[in-house]
Amino acid sequence: MWSRRSDLDTPPPTPDRLHFFNTSLVAMEAVEHTSAFRVPVPAAVVFPLFSPEGEKAWVPGWDYESPLGTTEMAEDFVFLTRSHAHGAAEAVWLVKRHDPTAHMVELYKVEPGEKVGMVRVRCRDLPGGESEVQVRYRYVPLSATGREFVEGFTHAAFETFIGEWETLLSAHFSASDPPTP
Repeated sequence: MWSRRSDLDTPPPTPDRLHFFNTSLVAMEAVEHTSAFRVPVPAAVVFPLFSPEGEKAWVPGWDYESPLGTTEMAEDFVFLTRSHAHGAAEAVWLVKRHDPTAHMVELYKVEPGEKVGMVRVRCRDLPGGESEVQVRYRYVPLSATGREFVEGFTHAAFETFIGEWETLLSAHFSASDPPTP
């Protein structure tokens, strides 16, 4: 049963109004994958590259817009991308958690009318000056298009995607002398 707060004039959603969100009342399955890889630098060096500004250094064609007028990564930071990975024409990204000390960031990636992604990147130091980058993606479909994406986002597809990250980061670090933390 829908409840209504007294301070709202908007009635609760009805099935005929849900079409605005391009969803149905049928529950849709989510998909989640996690993978990890090593990079030849400490976590303090690689972690800043997992920000909208940092990705410009290693992801070909990466760009974003900041409606907040800043490039400083922090919790509640909002940025927009166009024509980015996983079939999104446009996406709104929101930083849920940003902990530079723990080398961890969590973001929401909202693709209106299609899907919502939850992304977590965590870096940890390994012996010998290397670090491990652990990446988790979770997608929840919002429509038939989103469901089609989720059904095709297999573990093998995710591993290929994360393999591209590893390749690009390796090339980035081999092409430059990374700064020390």
